Amino acid sequence: MCCVISLLLLIGPRAAAFVWWLVDSARWQATFDNAIVPILGFLFLPWTLLAYVAVAPGGVDGLDWLWIVIAFLIDMGSLSGGAYSNRGRFRR
Repeated sequence: MCCVISLLLLIGPRAAAFVWWLVDSARWQATFDNAIVPILGFLFLPWTLLAYVAVAPGGVDGLDWLWIVIAFLIDMGSLSGGAYSNRGRFRR
């Protein structure tokens, strides 16, 4: 069961970003000027990318930053969660 949850956390936001890009590419073009930032976001910070695309075309201000910070914390948690849970695995 843990592997299924981990797989969904890794592939889920990337699949959502890809489908959203296919369906509404005009929003993505309005959000980003070039292709390097969305590609890097797709690879390293997919939840932050989704949150930014959701709030950026109208301008990022006020509580929009809260959504981006929450998404960033979710990304950091998914990247560092395995290291924290395996910290006692190797003894010095």
